[in-house]
Amino acid sequence: MSGMQKKTDVILIGAGVMSATLGSLLKELAPEWEIKVFEKLANAGEESSNEWNNAGTGHAALCELNYTSEKADGSIDIRKAVNINEQFQLSRQFWSFLVSSNLIRNPQDFIKPIPHMSLVTGEKNVSFLKNRFKALSDVPLFQGMEFSDDPEKLKEWIPLIMEGRTLNEPIAATKVDSGTDVNFGALTRMLFDHLKSKNVEIYYKHSIKDIKRTSDGSWEVKVHNLDSGKVEYHTAKFVFIGGGGGSLPLLQRTGIPESKHIGGFPVSGLFMVCKNPAVVAQHHAKVYGKAKIGAPPMSVPHLDTRYIGNQKALLFGPFAGFSPKFLKTGSNLDLICSVKPNNLCTMLAAGAKEMALTKYLIQQVMLSNEKRLEELREFIPNAKIEDWEIIVAGQRVQVIKDTASGKGTLQFGTEVVSAADGSVAALLGASPGASTAVNVMLKVLEKCFPQHMKAWEPKIKEMIPSYGVSLAENPELFQEIHASTTQTLGLGQKEPLHR
Repeated sequence: MSGMQKKTDVILIGAGVMSATLGSLLKELAPEWEIKVFEKLANAGEESSNEWNNAGTGHAALCELNYTSEKADGSIDIRKAVNINEQFQLSRQFWSFLVSSNLIRNPQDFIKPIPHMSLVTGEKNVSFLKNRFKALSDVPLFQGMEFSDDPEKLKEWIPLIMEGRTLNEPIAATKVDSGTDVNFGALTRMLFDHLKSKNVEIYYKHSIKDIKRTSDGSWEVKVHNLDSGKVEYHTAKFVFIGGGGGSLPLLQRTGIPESKHIGGFPVSGLFMVCKNPAVVAQHHAKVYGKAKIGAPPMSVPHLDTRYIGNQKALLFGPFAGFSPKFLKTGSNLDLICSVKPNNLCTMLAAGAKEMALTKYLIQQVMLSNEKRLEELREFIPNAKIEDWEIIVAGQRVQVIKDTASGKGTLQFGTEVVSAADGSVAALLGASPGASTAVNVMLKVLEKCFPQHMKAWEPKIKEMIPSYGVSLAENPELFQEIHASTTQTLGLGQKEPLHR
């Protein structure tokens, strides 16, 4: 069998935005390394990174209220929002580097300027939003944020949402014009085209069956060619598992101690989409509301202007759902098969703890189209059912692990799990995901290639000028970088809103 092994330096599993980002970073830092990518589907960016599956479009914490929590004394904890915004700035810098180096072209095909807004109703929520606005206004990363509780002003900002609305309670919104809409499917495909031109071998319709440690400490990956039916063995010193929801079963196959006592809880989602040009033209923003009491953080309702294939559409949702699959193209046995003796207690503890979440998801699955329309009308009072269709979003697998706060704690976020020796790393979790891909992959480099970081640092700083520096604490550097990335990515021009 060993005669059949094909050696390489790096294997990336999954052709999504994470592998694309890691591959692009490594090609700049170690151009001589050989990289192979294996993807089960026929093209890049078809699962979690796909534009129809990925709700996260430029998460910069400008509008997502779940990143700023209210403390007992009424003050607002903005640390998470600042942190996520900083991470998004790293992505902008790396994309700008790729564009200005001519490694990818036409940034307007994957990123466009769009205002990010938060909208709340009710006295308590309005006072929360006002406090949040005050707290964030002092941070340079959130400059230009406006607040208004004047219905006339809001009619200018969001005519579609204000039209036909009965104003029987206070209403307020914040708006940041420097927000963006990012098409991560398009970006992923661009990055893989770039990697292909740099001699990275990309194998589509190749499914990973097993990952084993060899006697010399490398990893042997058993690959099934779905077209020919043949099985091949590839070995590498470093393997990255970036298979979205499919990463957990592969991580478990490695048998590394770090893969134990971790479970996954799949959550599916639906969106309502409007392609009627007359309706689409009346709204130009991403508008996030507040999650209902008892709803998980990933189910914050939002009405987004999206550019998909350069067509403008409106997406509303998400409506959470439940499917035992770990990927949209996965199997109904995924959840059951992920339960192992080492994570059984963790999973059971989570099940007991998360009864409220389970109940919420079941209620969401049972929602009728009429009920969904009712929720949409909380945003767009005059919405007509014939203008909207339902699409199924991508699967997200939330990480379950034992933490200081107890056994079987559900994690909302993106996590990297890596072996102690850094030879294998897997990406698990969900939002803010794609938007923070560059930051997450820099962490992978730091964890898995500590011996190279000193030599690589000058090049990293050339690609990502604020690497290792807090932009929140360096307003001048932030202004300079923000201005240059805005120019390189063509984010300066604003599109007028049609009424």
